[in-house]
Amino acid sequence: MSLYRNSAWFLKGLTEFTRNAFLSASKRFVEKDLEVSLAGRSFMITGANSGIGKAAAMAIAKRGGTVHMVCRNKDKAEEARAEIVKETGNKEIYVHILDLTETKKVWEFAENFKKKFKSLNVLINNAGCMMTKREVNAEGLEKSFASNSLAVYILTTSLIPLLEKSPDPRVITVSSGGMLVQKLRIGNLQSQRGRYDGTMVYAQNKRQQVVMTEQWAKSHPNIHFSVLHPGWVDTPTIATVMPDFHRSMKDRLRTPEQGADTVVWLAISEAVVSRPSGRFYQDRRIVAAHLPLAWTHSSSLEDQKFMSVMEDLAKSFHFGSLR
Repeated sequence: MSLYRNSAWFLKGLTEFTRNAFLSASKRFVEKDLEVSLAGRSFMITGANSGIGKAAAMAIAKRGGTVHMVCRNKDKAEEARAEIVKETGNKEIYVHILDLTETKKVWEFAENFKKKFKSLNVLINNAGCMMTKREVNAEGLEKSFASNSLAVYILTTSLIPLLEKSPDPRVITVSSGGMLVQKLRIGNLQSQRGRYDGTMVYAQNKRQQVVMTEQWAKSHPNIHFSVLHPGWVDTPTIATVMPDFHRSMKDRLRTPEQGADTVVWLAISEAVVSRPSGRFYQDRRIVAAHLPLAWTHSSSLEDQKFMSVMEDLAKSFHFGSLR
């Protein structure tokens, strides 16, 4: 089954995830969907100093939106901010330094943000962490899970009360097509058992993001939740962590702007309001979150148990950070 999943995924990728696939899909895009003034609206984007996050920040800034860039590296973040301000003339661009692998600090950041800022219209969970070997953070959590899953859970759930105060609130999470080969595994969230494969751990985290999005949509109907695959995008992370894939596919990879297109569309287009919440998107369309016959579906009970585990884990670090 693993061979089938991987083969089906790669063939799907060659036809749907490449630069040419984006150019083909873009022929049906309604460009007026992005002709929106974002003055007075605020957007938080994690991982906003490079790749997809930076491209999304630039697009939103050009339309007058206030952008909160949540980044790990201060120098790179300030450099990206300066470029965005120069390019767009929009000075309402704020840098927040946060390492999403540091669980207690994610809580602290989210709680402090709510105290300092009175509104947030859109949260874009974009930052991604792919490890080449298993490492743990200061709290003893595997770093990929801590950043890609638990940080997304904490940031989103903490900011939901602030988002709910805003008109047309949205949460967009940038997942990956790699999650299509993964079934939710509740019993090994920390990747403690078996050989550590950073690519597969990342894909599992991305499946977890899909499940979280589906469950949040059910429990918070006033917010529009969505999760997406940006396609195969030429980003610094891919070049560094997957050099062989990057080298062999480089001419077929999407630009960061192409990868950010659906992110921006989900964040600003009025057309999105009529779409159901909690769904998986690719090139501005709702698509299946599972490959046919791949046996990657989890039960409702498993999904609920996963959310319960995430809640308990998140709370344990929340109270610890406040002592």
